[in-house]
Amino acid sequence: MDEEGGPDEENVNSVLAQEYSELLHILSSQSPTTIMKLCQMMPSYAGWNINQMALSSSSTAAAAAAAHIKAMLEYFKTANTADCCSFLQSMCMLCENIPMRLESRLMSVAGYATIDDMQSSAIEPVSLRNTDGCEISSCSVTEKKPSLPPSEQQLIKRPRIDDHWEQYIAAVMNLLVKRWERLREHLVQEVQLENVWVSLRAANRGRDRPDQTPGSADRGSRTPEPDGDSGSVESRVTLETFLQGCAGKVTVLAGQAGSGKTLLMYCLGQQWAHGLGLIPSSYLFVLLEFRQLNLLSCSLSLSELLFRFYLPPNKGHDEKRAILDYLLSNPEQSCWVLDGYDEFHSKVTRKEVHREPLDPDTRLPVADLISGLLNRQLLPGCTVVVTCRVRDIIDLEGMSDKVGQLLGWDYHQIKEYVDNFFGVRGHLTSRALGVQAADLLLSSQHLLAMSSLPALCNICCICLEHLLLEGEEEWTRARSGDRSEETGSWERKEVIEKEVKQVQTQGATRGRCEDITMDGTNGRDQLPPTLPKIPCTLTQVYLTVLGAFLSHDPHKGGRNVEPKTASLPQSTVFALTTLGQYRSELCELSRLAWRGLEESHILFLEQDITPEVLEFSVRTGLLSKVELIQEDGMLINAYCFIHLTVQEFLAALRIMTSNDVSDTQLNKRFSLKTRWMTKSDQRTVFTDSLYLYVCGLASPNCTPALVQLASTSGGTGSQSWIQKRQALILKLLKKLCHSNTLTGPKILELCHCVQESQDHQLAKLIVGTRTNLELRNIRLLPTDIDALAFVANSVGDNGISLDFGACSMELECLDVLPRCQYIRHLSFRSRKYGDKFAEKLSSILPEFTTLRKLEFCGASLTAIGAASLASALQNCADITEINLSDNNLKDEGINHIADIFTKLPRLVSVMLGRNNTSLEAVCFLIGKMSTCLNIQHIHADGMKEVTVTFSQSSDMDSHKSKSEPTVSLLNQKWSKPEMQRLSKSLAYCPTLSVLDLSGGQWDVGTLKTLTQFLPKFSVTKKIIVDDCCSSVEGLVVLTALLSDCPAVMELHIRLQSPVQVSMLFSEGIQQPANEISKRLCVSRCDLLPADLQKMWKSLGTSSDLTVLDLSSNCLGNKGLKKLLDVLPRLSNIQEINASNNGISMEGVVMLAGALCSHNNITQIHISDEGRTQVILKFCPDKSYDRQQLKMFRISNSSLQPSHITMLCRRLVQCRSHLELDLSHSSLGDEAIENLLKVLPKMVSLKRLNVSHSIISTTGALMLVSCLTDSQRATAVELRPQSESFIHFDAVKAEQASCRLTHFRLNSDNLERLLEILQQGPQLSDLDLSSNQLEDEGVKRLLDSLPKLKITRYVNLSNNKLTQQGLLDVASALCTCDNVSGVEVGLGDEERCLIWFVQYGGCEKTLRFSNNLLQSEWIEHFVQLLNSSQRGCTVSFEEYWIRSVSAVSLVCRCLDLNSNIHAIRVHHTTLHLSLMKSNELMSSGDSADPAPLMATKKIGLVDCAVEGYQIVTMSSSIQSCPLLTELDLSQNSLGIVGAEFLCSVLPSLPNLTSLSIGSKETCVNVVEELSEALLQSTAIQSLNLSGHVINDPAAQNMTRMLPRLQSVNLSHCIWSATGGLQLVQALGHCVNLEELCLDSVRLDENSRMCLAQALRNTRSIRSLKLNKIATWTGPPEANYVLDLLAAMEGLTRIEEIELEGWRMADIGAERLTRLLPIWTELRKISLSKNRISDQSGDKLLEALRSCSHLNELLLSSNSLGDLTAARMALVLPSLPHLTVLDVSDNSIGCEGSVSLSKAIMCTKKLTKICLISVGTSELCTVVASLAHCPLIQDVGLGWNNCGDKVALELTRVMPLCPKMTRIDLESNSVSVVGVEALVRALQSCPSLQLIRLWRNKVSSHEAQRFSQRDRRLNFSPT
Repeated sequence: MDEEGGPDEENVNSVLAQEYSELLHILSSQSPTTIMKLCQMMPSYAGWNINQMALSSSSTAAAAAAAHIKAMLEYFKTANTADCCSFLQSMCMLCENIPMRLESRLMSVAGYATIDDMQSSAIEPVSLRNTDGCEISSCSVTEKKPSLPPSEQQLIKRPRIDDHWEQYIAAVMNLLVKRWERLREHLVQEVQLENVWVSLRAANRGRDRPDQTPGSADRGSRTPEPDGDSGSVESRVTLETFLQGCAGKVTVLAGQAGSGKTLLMYCLGQQWAHGLGLIPSSYLFVLLEFRQLNLLSCSLSLSELLFRFYLPPNKGHDEKRAILDYLLSNPEQSCWVLDGYDEFHSKVTRKEVHREPLDPDTRLPVADLISGLLNRQLLPGCTVVVTCRVRDIIDLEGMSDKVGQLLGWDYHQIKEYVDNFFGVRGHLTSRALGVQAADLLLSSQHLLAMSSLPALCNICCICLEHLLLEGEEEWTRARSGDRSEETGSWERKEVIEKEVKQVQTQGATRGRCEDITMDGTNGRDQLPPTLPKIPCTLTQVYLTVLGAFLSHDPHKGGRNVEPKTASLPQSTVFALTTLGQYRSELCELSRLAWRGLEESHILFLEQDITPEVLEFSVRTGLLSKVELIQEDGMLINAYCFIHLTVQEFLAALRIMTSNDVSDTQLNKRFSLKTRWMTKSDQRTVFTDSLYLYVCGLASPNCTPALVQLASTSGGTGSQSWIQKRQALILKLLKKLCHSNTLTGPKILELCHCVQESQDHQLAKLIVGTRTNLELRNIRLLPTDIDALAFVANSVGDNGISLDFGACSMELECLDVLPRCQYIRHLSFRSRKYGDKFAEKLSSILPEFTTLRKLEFCGASLTAIGAASLASALQNCADITEINLSDNNLKDEGINHIADIFTKLPRLVSVMLGRNNTSLEAVCFLIGKMSTCLNIQHIHADGMKEVTVTFSQSSDMDSHKSKSEPTVSLLNQKWSKPEMQRLSKSLAYCPTLSVLDLSGGQWDVGTLKTLTQFLPKFSVTKKIIVDDCCSSVEGLVVLTALLSDCPAVMELHIRLQSPVQVSMLFSEGIQQPANEISKRLCVSRCDLLPADLQKMWKSLGTSSDLTVLDLSSNCLGNKGLKKLLDVLPRLSNIQEINASNNGISMEGVVMLAGALCSHNNITQIHISDEGRTQVILKFCPDKSYDRQQLKMFRISNSSLQPSHITMLCRRLVQCRSHLELDLSHSSLGDEAIENLLKVLPKMVSLKRLNVSHSIISTTGALMLVSCLTDSQRATAVELRPQSESFIHFDAVKAEQASCRLTHFRLNSDNLERLLEILQQGPQLSDLDLSSNQLEDEGVKRLLDSLPKLKITRYVNLSNNKLTQQGLLDVASALCTCDNVSGVEVGLGDEERCLIWFVQYGGCEKTLRFSNNLLQSEWIEHFVQLLNSSQRGCTVSFEEYWIRSVSAVSLVCRCLDLNSNIHAIRVHHTTLHLSLMKSNELMSSGDSADPAPLMATKKIGLVDCAVEGYQIVTMSSSIQSCPLLTELDLSQNSLGIVGAEFLCSVLPSLPNLTSLSIGSKETCVNVVEELSEALLQSTAIQSLNLSGHVINDPAAQNMTRMLPRLQSVNLSHCIWSATGGLQLVQALGHCVNLEELCLDSVRLDENSRMCLAQALRNTRSIRSLKLNKIATWTGPPEANYVLDLLAAMEGLTRIEEIELEGWRMADIGAERLTRLLPIWTELRKISLSKNRISDQSGDKLLEALRSCSHLNELLLSSNSLGDLTAARMALVLPSLPHLTVLDVSDNSIGCEGSVSLSKAIMCTKKLTKICLISVGTSELCTVVASLAHCPLIQDVGLGWNNCGDKVALELTRVMPLCPKMTRIDLESNSVSVVGVEALVRALQSCPSLQLIRLWRNKVSSHEAQRFSQRDRRLNFSPT
């Protein structure tokens, strides 16, 4: 083959000389026989005697053999080319264990030898005769065996030589010749094996099967790739070449059904019979067909298989024995051809390495016999040829030595066959039809694809002839209408059809040809106007084929010539009429075909078919006859369809026309086949095309034909049923279209199915779910591309991607590819694609108008192909991406591609890596930057990656600033001249943002060259030259750039691996535009102290240097000294990093002195005694300021006492304020003692940080003594292994704080601590939490409280208190006058807080929460309160205080303590307060001698009390005649509770307030109570919220309301009449001060009456009308205005709530007029009122007159920055404001600043709600809370606030001692912010809750934080 290179391409003699040593080694291991045969090829051969060699000693024989081998090689090294080629060919054929690489090379230069060549090179053959003592010639590789030594002759079993063998061979020859003659009669053309082409495939041999085959025909390819398919042009050979060297091996020839495998095997047999071909005539040629072997069910021996079912001998048993003995003795003289393995019902099995020979006389199953042949267990050394389908090759893996695949016909071969088909008739009509048929066939993708197989090509010819005759008949009849001419035409056609009937589909040739241009006519005259239309789908083609075969039936008078319908193609209409004539026959044939598919049968016996249908099928040519031999030896006839696809098509007809094929069977059969086969796949003889035809028949175009077939017996006859079956098929296809798990082959098959169905909606589904169709490692045909086009074209303008990876693709496929109209991305990846492929692709590329990306990578493209592609790409104006990487373009090809850059305006990227290029190509690309201004980036990594990216024209034309291009040339080996050339190119380049020249080792000269040119470069961001500098000399060269090149702003150098060097320019760093600063980083450069002097000299006068990084070098203390000496030269320095330089403690002291002596040094950070971190920070301001804070930090160090002394003595000299940080160091007691000695002298010290440094309690107490020793200490906060600080003031501290937590304080420690505290200054707070004091320690501390001067609180939480300890803590209320409150909780979070006031006499509070206290304990404690101080308030919070327990506890407390002034249970908390001393005396003055209680208030609120439970309180309540207030709200009293109240109310003459608001509606409660309420004339305040007030009750209440001062009817339910009566009664309440009507329903009349009532009642102080106005629209808005107008007279109003009125701006304007007259207003709520920002501004301005305002609630409006700005002006005039709510508004950043100014003025603010205010910038607002010392509740949720807000909160929290709650839910606080909050909580004991739900904290971290402090809440509730 031309591509493989002939002998003249490489000198054969030189190759032999080059491989001399290896050839000598290989030949030395060969047998003497092989060496003798090769030596005989030398003319000077003198008859090397093997027998003499055998008689010699082993050493002598070996030496002689080596001498002969050397002589032979020396001879052929200088022999002529032909002799040398012949020698190498023979060597490759005869020698064993030649490496494949060597064998491939030898065969490539010598060519392939044939058997005849080998025979001619050997000695003359000796004929096979019965001559005793003579040598027998064996024709395996050569036909002669020379004399062998006796030892070798004994190894061969020599049978008796007679004529039996030759006679049997002659009989076999006669048999094969006869069979061939029968086949030849039906051939259209002769079979020539030299013109049959085979594609080579890799054989998968077993481990025990050494490779003995010639090298692969695809040698020379650059990167062979595994390919599961075949068919590339580079790997094809002729069948003759393929079969060369097959002797003694197992050869597999694969091919598709109908490719001619059986015919070729019989042709081989015929050639053997005539002494031709590759198989010597002395061999026994055994041709067995698997379809015959399928009939053999019994076990057979080898002889029975040969003599019973192949050819029996004529002379009986003796002859059989003689033949068999000879065969067993000489198995190499037999060739076994096993044809049609794909039809075999069994499966051969591969034996493992250790396999025993089989006894040839043992009877075995046929499959075992065949396996024995293939596994060399039978007749080892025989030649075996197996034919099969491609998918069956996997069964033969490990057994085959050579595998090939028959290739289909190309255009020329198909055309040649068509010409021969029609030319065999010999008359002009047939020849004219042949011309037309060829044109039609070549114009149809389906017919062309079918015709690549000989069998189907024959069928296509029959079909075309039928169509053309039919078309000619129509044309003739249309022109003349002469019936006689029509009759003549019919007679002519009848003659031709009779000939066609005899033609079978056998014979195949394939030749090398060039492409054909198909124009439909090929230059000939146009066909008649009635030229038939070729069906558009394969299914319709087969439907036409079926009609063509049926038309051959002469018994029914030929075709139906009824007029054709214009709506259908001619072929389809004819098929319809024909099908109608043969309904019954086709029904049985389709049933037969379907049964065959179900049972995997392709052969049918006569009894399987009715005689009539059998005769019809043979007559029409649909069935072919096959002769078979049964097991009993009888010859029988079997029948098969003319092709498997015909059987499958008829089976598809059965599926679509008969209901005996169920939907389940259809689902089972409907599956996509894959072209990737595995061993687990089920073998089948069929082509798996059934589902394809079923999809085609689901098309509406086929419905009429299906109806015709179904309307016979056995069919449904229902068009609706057929359409239902078609719909089922489309449904199955739709399901597959939605699947996202299909592989490439299955997607391709799905495209075929959809194309067959002609359903464009299904095509859209395919591309809708996968816009990129990837096809990998499969063979593609033009029909595949055509199917892809049908699907791809449905995508429309969205575009689609086609990715072909390692797919075998003939050039003809590219002719079809332009049918895909909407390709956006086209990719080809395979070494199979070379310049020819690229040239063909170039011819079609301009046709892809939507193409955006082209990939042609991993291929075999050279500069020639690149030139073709470049010329074509110029016409693809919309192309954006080109990928040509991994080819062989070289520099020339790169230039071709670069030349088109300017011609492609939309280009985005071009990839050109791995193309065997040099640096010249890169320089050429850089040169293009000056002409192609849209090049954005050139990237080259060696030559592996070369990418050019571009900016778009739209970007360049836009007003946006275009970023400069970048160049990255990585891992290039630059020499000095190359660097000069590159630098000159870069000097002329446009401005670059980044230049990266990293990689490759440079010498100093190359580096200097770059630095010399660098000032000429135009770079804006940075230059990277990693790995360019490896020495200090190079570093010095680079550092000079800071002074020589002003544009260089930063220089980073690292000499340790990985070496990194970068130069940054002005745009590459972040700094103010007016600030000029330079940075030098020479970290990890192994610098010594002496190197610093060189570097200073290189830097020159670099006064602009601001940052110097010398970390990780080898400077030591000497280098540090040199660095400190040079500091005066660095006038603008801001930071120096000298970390990891081996500095010792001596250097640390040196640094401490520098901090004191250098005014501009502000901070020094040291860790690990100077060995690791050493950082100096400077103040840029040169002026000296003593108030400036300096910091000296030495952390993570083991500080000895002497170190502390030296360090502190040096720091005493510091004149500026100083912070000394000794954190994370180990401070022993002695070191602390030395520190305390020096501290008084350190007058400038402001802060001492000893975090994580205290290791003992003793040391901690020594530090606490600072409170007495150093009177400047203001705060001591110590915690072991945690944050610990001591703060100092410049003068003596008036007050200090002490926090000593998490230590284990024993009694001695506590005594020492108390001693220190008593001697110290006044304490604001003392925190001794978590010190394990227990009851005893806490008691000792409580005893000392009177001696301690504490002003705020003592925190004793988490000290393991018991319930006894609770009593001790509670006693502090009595023992200390200045104790104001005690809070104790022993639950999960143990709390113990004691609050102080500066002066005694205050009201005292005692709170117990979650202490697991029982009722008895509480009762005992309440009893003890009798002797306690009066006026105390006590609360108990326990989970069980609810329902009946709550009632019982209240009763017991009232019984046990008569001094209870008020008792109340709310939820689960009991509150009670004792009478004050003055109250006690006044109550004691009573003249009533009865032991009545002085209790005035009783409440059971929202504690799940029911009516029947409260009855038990009757006696307790009745014993409280002074009771003035009874609150039973939010419970479920019911009728029983109402009756109870009716019974007790008469006994409560002083009761003025009754509250029975209900959680549940009860109809009769108010009615039951109304009479009793009328009688209770003392009641002035009544709360009936939530109750149902029926009309009788309303009537009674109208009589009672006028005397009330407070009425709460919120959420009440009444009728319109009752409601009107109640509202009217309100108008008579002249003393009414409080009115609450929240969420009540008022109709129009009621609202009018309410307005009138408000006008009449001017005494109201509190008015709550929330959510009563639910109307909308202008008419209803009048009611709002009416109600507001009615409030003009309420001049005494203090509290007004109008939430949810939706009054909008008009209502707000009216309200604004009222505010100036409401001067006593304390609270106003206007939430959810749609107030705009402008109205809010006016509203705030009107509030200036409300100077007593406490609460301002404006949430859920539309307030903005304008209102916030007004707040800043108005709120200072509202000094009593305590609550502010502006949530759910639209305040921006500017408004938050105004809001912060407003908050600063609200000194009494206790609650602020800023939830979802519209901005996350709330830092200033939070900071303003520091001015609100009384703040308790802060709401900041749903604002997307980050850590900045959280950190600001931590600063504010200690300044707000009363803060109890912070809401941060739904923000963006991370772990950093939460960590800061946890730390701040330690100093905020009063803070009870921080909500953090929905922040940037994982659940794991949230759990961790909650465990650290339970006050953090991450849950939504």
